[in-house]
Amino acid sequence: MSLGRSNFWRSVACVVLLLVVGVSLAANWLAPAGYARQYREAAGAAPTHEHWLGTDEIGRDRFARVLYGTRISLLLAPAAALLSTLLAAIVGGLGGYLGGRWARGAMAMTDLFLSLPWLFLLITVRALMPLNVSPLTSVLVTFLMLGLLGWTSAARVLCATAGSLRKSDFVRQARAAGVPNARLFWIHVLPNLKPVLYAQFWISIPAFILSEANLGILGLGVAEPMPSWGSLLKELEGLVSVGEEPWKFVPLILLVLVVTSFELVLSKQEEVAA
Repeated sequence: MSLGRSNFWRSVACVVLLLVVGVSLAANWLAPAGYARQYREAAGAAPTHEHWLGTDEIGRDRFARVLYGTRISLLLAPAAALLSTLLAAIVGGLGGYLGGRWARGAMAMTDLFLSLPWLFLLITVRALMPLNVSPLTSVLVTFLMLGLLGWTSAARVLCATAGSLRKSDFVRQARAAGVPNARLFWIHVLPNLKPVLYAQFWISIPAFILSEANLGILGLGVAEPMPSWGSLLKELEGLVSVGEEPWKFVPLILLVLVVTSFELVLSKQEEVAA
């Protein structure tokens, strides 16, 4: 693919992400009735001028639920990615910079977390929560667990990179000038780790979105009545054919568009880092 064409598709990806985020943030205006209101007289209805994507089996407007579910994923997945990036910087970057037993301890912790079957751990933690847990609590726990478990791969790279920076000339000169170790790390070493941190952040967002969708399909994601892409995709289980109720595929199409757009943006970040 030529450079001009790749830049074009990255621009398209940015436009798609901005459009999806903007529409989801306008959910209160586009669907003022909310995601939980039930239209019992129109339960399981096909799309109409009043309900653009029809209603679910208990009469909730599916268009409103798609908007609110999209907003949850696109706001909280970056928050979880930010948490995982900070943990990678602290554990991997700081451990590599200090070296010695600190680096060995950081790698031991990383290996321990890498050995954990994180998807099964998420399923276990979510399954142990009470059935009547509030939707807000389920959202926070789901994405908090994602953030706490998603930092390990970047931490290994950061540990090796910070270890090489520790032996660099500019760090030795700063240390010889009497710069404290804490300031030396935050001001001089950490900025040189930005390419890896940026890549970790962008990689984590689509990964966390897909992880939440997987949990939602299993019924262990965001608790009802709050919608999420996972719970909306769960409605596809009962479909016999693609043409039976095609409007139910809107969450899946959005998920594919968003994840693909993030991957295109990520390819740009990797080129900048290189």
